[in-house]
Amino acid sequence: MATYINTSPWFATGVKQNYLDVLKIRPVSASATDILYTIDSKFAYRPDLLAYALYGTTSLWWIFIQRNLDVLQDPVLDFVPGTKIYLPKQSELNKALGL
Repeated sequence: MATYINTSPWFATGVKQNYLDVLKIRPVSASATDILYTIDSKFAYRPDLLAYALYGTTSLWWIFIQRNLDVLQDPVLDFVPGTKIYLPKQSELNKALGL
């Protein structure tokens, strides 16, 4: 049986007959403290690197997509320089994910 750590996008998704069930989305709600950020060229196509720079771990790359579903459809190909996205603050993210 697979179990995922609380930083995983699959943490809330169940397992049926030893297989991962249909993905249960872990929403990242908007907050008044979110920061509007323009993706820099050093993070082009690399949400993992931005996650590491902001949160100290590459495993939170999916947070950007969940928080910006109206802007980012593909987690890598849409992560291009000049795109404006909202970034949750570490404290808000910790509360949302139970970290």
